[in-house]
Amino acid sequence: MPELPEVETVRRGLEPVMAGQRIATVEQRRKDLRFPFPANFTARLSGRTIASLGRRAKYLLADLDDGQVLVMHLGMSGSFRIGGEIPGVFHHDRSKAAVHDHVVFRMQNGAEITYNDPRRFGFMDLIPRSELAAHALFRRIGIEPLGNELDGAAVAKAFAGKAAPLKAALLDQTLIAGLGNIYVCEALHRARLSPRRAAGTIAGGGKPTPRSDRLAEVIRDVLVEAVEAGGSSLRDHRQTDGALGYFQHRFRVYDREGEPCPTPSCKGVVRRIVQSGRSTFFCGECQR
Repeated sequence: MPELPEVETVRRGLEPVMAGQRIATVEQRRKDLRFPFPANFTARLSGRTIASLGRRAKYLLADLDDGQVLVMHLGMSGSFRIGGEIPGVFHHDRSKAAVHDHVVFRMQNGAEITYNDPRRFGFMDLIPRSELAAHALFRRIGIEPLGNELDGAAVAKAFAGKAAPLKAALLDQTLIAGLGNIYVCEALHRARLSPRRAAGTIAGGGKPTPRSDRLAEVIRDVLVEAVEAGGSSLRDHRQTDGALGYFQHRFRVYDREGEPCPTPSCKGVVRRIVQSGRSTFFCGECQR
């Protein structure tokens, strides 16, 4: 599933052709994706202007001029393309079969934006902006890791008293929003913290500690670098122009089992273990 940097990459790719633009028509080619489309979906969108295009955790949020928000989630294999694919540095073809092109937004500015989803795990919904924060999709989502809220104090407060492994706590969307398996592995390695360590041990009883400060710092660094690189683009994810991102070539530990630890002076080897059904990559020597 695309993680936060991939979703932010998609948002940035769509923003120039969607934000501030009027939707001329919408073509809906099936009645559902993961969930049914909202009633009168195309009629409620046609003629509306997208005031802004934002993101909350792994959701894309298109604020409309009537107070509604078009909520879009990419699921496992969802992607957008703008017109035809524009070749990128690492271009890979995506499915263009009409059976996988489920929604087409035709903008008044001439842009045609197609949502393609072979596995159909993504979805779209329309929610009043006034009700968004309290909606079931959003009311329990934690702080944004790219916002000003994330610092050592916030991490310490979130993890205080938690016996769960540190990796599990970081993947808990009710604590910090949008973090996924790849970037948690990368952040923990940079912070030199073991994914098996109890989360509460870096919390200092709810007060910031050097470990919580460092973890907050590297989470932000990893995500910013990944966004700037265009997302990791693993498996099904592509940028909106079809180009692969570069960050997968910067992974320190993710999917590098058996390779030497890249930490200077560390003689450890990257290991793989399974936590909660997910692969965890880490160095047992320098991550404590």
